[in-house]
Amino acid sequence: MACWSAENATKAFLNALEMGEKANEPNGTEYISAIAAGNNAQLMVSVCAGLANANTLALAAAANQTGGRVICIVRGLEELLLSKKVLGRSSRNIEFVIGDAETMLVTDYKEADFVLIDCNLENHELILGAVQASKNHALVVGYNALCKGTWRSSGSKTQLLPIGEGLFVTRIGPKADNTNQKRSKWIVKVDKCTGEEHVFRIRSPHGRGIIKA
Repeated sequence: MACWSAENATKAFLNALEMGEKANEPNGTEYISAIAAGNNAQLMVSVCAGLANANTLALAAAANQTGGRVICIVRGLEELLLSKKVLGRSSRNIEFVIGDAETMLVTDYKEADFVLIDCNLENHELILGAVQASKNHALVVGYNALCKGTWRSSGSKTQLLPIGEGLFVTRIGPKADNTNQKRSKWIVKVDKCTGEEHVFRIRSPHGRGIIKA
């Protein structure tokens, strides 16, 4: 995964916002797209509890900026056909596969650098654990995470964003044993006048905070 691209993040955010323009307020979809695109993700995998939804489309918007691929893992043929029907023409930019996500993420898609997990899946914790155990570098985002405890047990590199039904973001990589390594965190600010949520990614090399997106 390459360095952070604020330009990609902004464009993907706006594209995802346009896809969900009927919504009254951002519900997390736009942020998922921005995170994936900003990190220049090349192989994005979405694991759905049911049908593919706007969050999967968010990855497609990110792929438009990064030139990457989007894989959507569903449980059966019915979910695959209905997902394509629900997403319409936009589904052409998504590769649908049927199978067990826990297994496929460590075999067929072991090179994935961005994984999106629906926390409504009964085995979402097992899927996360499999990804953490098998990958050296990846970014994992879980949605519908507010009422789940997964993010608390995912390690020190995991943060919960109070956006929509909750997003947890965790970065998988080598242990931070280098004193020169940059650390980052996400900060959510709410505009008291408009109610809009603004998300900033802050990196702090050598103790200095730098707003990245």
